[in-house]
Amino acid sequence: MASGADHEDNLKNDSSEMVLDAFRWMVLARTFEDKISSIYKAGKIVGGVYVGKGQEAFSSALAVNLVKGKDIYSPLIRDMAGRSAFGEPLVDAARTYMGSSKGPTQGRDGNVHRGNPREGMPAMISHLGAMISVVNGILFARRMKGTLDDAVGATTIGDGGTSTGAFHEALNLAAVENLPLIVSVANNQFAYSTPNSKQFACDNITDKAVGYGITGVEVDGTDLVDCVNTFKLCVEKARAGDGPQLVVGNLLRLSGHGEHDDAPYISEDLRKSKLGEDCLSKAHNRILDEGWANQGDIDDIFKESDDEVKSAIHTAESEKVPDPYSHNWSAYSSSILNE
Repeated sequence: MASGADHEDNLKNDSSEMVLDAFRWMVLARTFEDKISSIYKAGKIVGGVYVGKGQEAFSSALAVNLVKGKDIYSPLIRDMAGRSAFGEPLVDAARTYMGSSKGPTQGRDGNVHRGNPREGMPAMISHLGAMISVVNGILFARRMKGTLDDAVGATTIGDGGTSTGAFHEALNLAAVENLPLIVSVANNQFAYSTPNSKQFACDNITDKAVGYGITGVEVDGTDLVDCVNTFKLCVEKARAGDGPQLVVGNLLRLSGHGEHDDAPYISEDLRKSKLGEDCLSKAHNRILDEGWANQGDIDDIFKESDDEVKSAIHTAESEKVPDPYSHNWSAYSSSILNE
């Protein structure tokens, strides 16, 4: 029987294709969100824009280890890379940001509450723990219907969200019911502007897993290979019946909480630390160093991503916004009053 170390070596040896796949989604997400940020700053997007710059490796690494059509994936506000990797059409994201009537929310909602439940991607309710219970419910319902098989459910949360009651209640339920759940915690060091030191007293977020009797592991969230291999192992464990897996990715947002925020609360020392390394640049260099692709291959990925982003945004910009006078609907209470 192979030892744990042998298994990890095998994971690393087999990871090149998955790493390249995840890298493509990282590039697409970064390219798209850089463009969306520019459009927002030009005053052409209503509402907020929250990008995942610096978190793309952690996000895409989880999604490429999931199986669309079988697994459940509930992404959050900084999971553009994971959304794309799980199969969300880029044009759906563009339509939502641009307010197109053809988008998932038909132009009625902001940019983060989109999803496709029929495709295994619940629409986000809140990024503060609410989606863990939603994924729990889907998994538990499948178990009761006898259709769960070896599927897993996964969702993301930030470090600040781990301090909420919703996080506690949902994780406790998942642990008690031994659900095949992956909770990826993007520990970007700040709950908006509140540092970890003011959020919790334990040394590491993985310490919280002990209290629920579940597995908790840390990963360098700036290292794509480390993220891919760690999620691969945790997904395998969840499928095998080992219960919930709490995966904490240590990293730093490379932008503010939103594009409206210049993040003055992040010190220069922290920005220049290992946590502040750009996961996209690191992945680029690692792929070249390992010989998994050459610079020409990588240039093609960037070119294809740029073309896809331009096409999606052009489509969304050319479509009509919703016409409020074309809809015949009213709130439930108003309909009663009008009877």
